[in-house]
Amino acid sequence: MKRDLILFAKIDEPGLTGIDGYRKHYDGYKAVEKIVGGGMAPNDLIELVKASGLRGRGGAGFSTGLKWSFVPKDSPKPRYLVVNADESEPGTFKDRELMTKNPHQMIEGIILASYAIKAKAAYVYLRGEFAWLLPVLENAIDEAKKAGYLGKGICKTDYELECHLHLGAGAYICGEETALLNSLEGKRGNPRLKPPFPAVEGLYACPTVVNNVETICAVPPIALNGADWYKQWGTPKSAGTKLFSVSGPVNKPGNYEVPLGLPLRALLEEYAGGMKPGFTLKAIIPGGSSVPAMTPDQLDTPLDYESIAAAGSMLGSGGAVFIDDRTCMVDLALNVTKFYRHESCGKCTPCREGTHWMENILTQMEHGEATMDQIDHLYHMCNMILGKSFCALGDAAAMPVMSYIEKFRPEFEFHVREKRCMVNRRRDELRALETAYS
Repeated sequence: MKRDLILFAKIDEPGLTGIDGYRKHYDGYKAVEKIVGGGMAPNDLIELVKASGLRGRGGAGFSTGLKWSFVPKDSPKPRYLVVNADESEPGTFKDRELMTKNPHQMIEGIILASYAIKAKAAYVYLRGEFAWLLPVLENAIDEAKKAGYLGKGICKTDYELECHLHLGAGAYICGEETALLNSLEGKRGNPRLKPPFPAVEGLYACPTVVNNVETICAVPPIALNGADWYKQWGTPKSAGTKLFSVSGPVNKPGNYEVPLGLPLRALLEEYAGGMKPGFTLKAIIPGGSSVPAMTPDQLDTPLDYESIAAAGSMLGSGGAVFIDDRTCMVDLALNVTKFYRHESCGKCTPCREGTHWMENILTQMEHGEATMDQIDHLYHMCNMILGKSFCALGDAAAMPVMSYIEKFRPEFEFHVREKRCMVNRRRDELRALETAYS
């Protein structure tokens, strides 16, 4: 299994969860000593990260350094850094591996990002199901504090920082940064109206930066080695490396770090070992369940933000799901819609009511009770949700289903006309395959 480049260079080394292992295998805390101990101005660190081309790895792909620069320089209020460790996008499981195996890299990234925005308090918002990670991260924080990298007088300077852990309650909507902030404040996890943006009024109405775990983990090597070093990977507009969580009936599912711009085909064939024997590729979800599907004829598309967007999808959080020809797209659409209907916070009408009626129509199709005009009605309903809901959850529900109808409409029509699945899967065949390759 390929585990190389920056974040995963030595991710499986024994003892990496401890500070000594991190120092040995990842030049642990040398970036903090260089930047904080060396007296680099916070704004210079922001410009360094901006020059590196690092973009948010949580889904939006916004410039990390530019996001940091939005924090008002003259605000008298406290500033906060919040790490989004909610990782609730189906198909994505990269951040939990980073925190499980190399927690100190995230801690070091937190110190650097907090220093850049002059924050004295940082919070890690963990998904509720990640309770098992609490002792791992608590130990890393304690070790960093004992080594002089957290608390008062970091690297014998006047900079101080406290890092806190917060466990959510397992809600998909709290992956949205403003809903996360509400939850962190002890409120219902509903998204907030923007503007004001978190950089101006975030946690406790104070300037706040919210970054994904992978984004934060990329900061220490950039700070230590420089912007040009990081830009040796990737493309001019999508610099560096990206973690992809590969799943589906492939020979080697798992997390892979690849240079941005790598062809999608290489991720499947060279990293994931291709499709399992007996399974033929039918569709690809490149960035988690919320993004539009791609088809096998698009396998040569480079994995970077611009190329995937030009192909009609999104790089998203990097949850690459390879779908085989035994998968019914109507069944997949119903499964995805059930998830987003259940996870809708109910704040706005398009998302709350739209996902409910999407599920109703798809359930009718699944049970052979739909009419042909309901396919267009379903598509129209998705279009009425897209771009019209309070936050991006509505888009997340609508975009994949619209793409399934656009690219696999014959399956929807067959479901309605024949009142059964076009794929016509037989459970005994599937169980035999699962037994053979499990």
